[in-house]
Amino acid sequence: MDSPIPATMHAAYLTGHGGLDKLQYRDDVPVPKPKADEVLIRVGACGMNNTDINTRTAWYSKNVSDGTTAEGGTITAGAATWGGGSVSFPRVQGADIVGRIVAVGEDVAQDRIGERVLVEAWVRDPKEPENRNLAGYVGSERDGGYAEYVAIPVVNVYRIESTLTDPELATFPCSYSTAEYMLTRARLGEGETVLITGASGGVGSALIQLAKRRGAEVIAVAGATKVDEIRELGADSVIARDTTDLEAAVRAVAASGEVDVVADIVGGKRFPILIELLNRGGRYVAAGAIAGPIVELDLRTLYLRDLELWGATVMPQGIFQNLVGYIERGEVRPLLAKTFPLADIRQAQTEFLKKRHVGNFVLIPG
Repeated sequence: MDSPIPATMHAAYLTGHGGLDKLQYRDDVPVPKPKADEVLIRVGACGMNNTDINTRTAWYSKNVSDGTTAEGGTITAGAATWGGGSVSFPRVQGADIVGRIVAVGEDVAQDRIGERVLVEAWVRDPKEPENRNLAGYVGSERDGGYAEYVAIPVVNVYRIESTLTDPELATFPCSYSTAEYMLTRARLGEGETVLITGASGGVGSALIQLAKRRGAEVIAVAGATKVDEIRELGADSVIARDTTDLEAAVRAVAASGEVDVVADIVGGKRFPILIELLNRGGRYVAAGAIAGPIVELDLRTLYLRDLELWGATVMPQGIFQNLVGYIERGEVRPLLAKTFPLADIRQAQTEFLKKRHVGNFVLIPG
């Protein structure tokens, strides 16, 4: 029998924009009460991703031009979230939530209590669910899973049937749904060639698996020490990130010397090379810029070669539901790099930013 729900819980508070000192592990945070259309989840594990650091450091502010770092740049108040708005503090971050439903709001069926669930992080307006301007993100616009309990709208909570552990399941929600959305926007199809940057990270490693699931040829770029692990994930070719001539290296392994799609989460100075590698009518899609958000683009390359440039953030409905099916059928596998107790969140973010791992970091509450 489940233990009673306490009045307070352990949680990691983000108390403001800045360095790691803005993360405070507390034992007196009130347990949230689910609203009528919400459920209360006892968190089993919560994955970590770049959004956590970017929100803490106000990296989304327009005046920040560097890549993702531990401390960030000069803070611009009121423009520090993914959507260009402000964060209410204190905030419990953490979007990659797995756990069990322990209580429900008055409009939710009681028989959902006890379900093991994954959470879709994009919370939509009930009246206009496809209006991206009205969407909010768990851990940004509302409290997330860096806590023992979290209240989430029931429409965002998906039952999962899997033999995978909670930490393994917590590697999927953000990284894999983002990757699937990127490939959906770019219309990657069977037999096409995709170039994936940042292939050792959470989204990058997910892109490899999901691209292979679609029957594509995968060329991945990753750190030289991670080449073997990336190849084991299914990449057909792996190029070391510090390769002097990236363009030549890609052309040497691509069947036609060009690629159909670039799935980029790195950005930075090599952006022009990625664009040059696209064939006529090729598609570029981005969901990150860890090496730097400010890039150069020759518009002649864009229009003379009929290219498409896509961004991927607020995904349409259905992407996450499809992902749950992939997981349950074993069509994708978790890549769990390391787990940390939630109390060690500062250490976890410090190691995360060193980018020495392959896959995802996961925090365990309690």
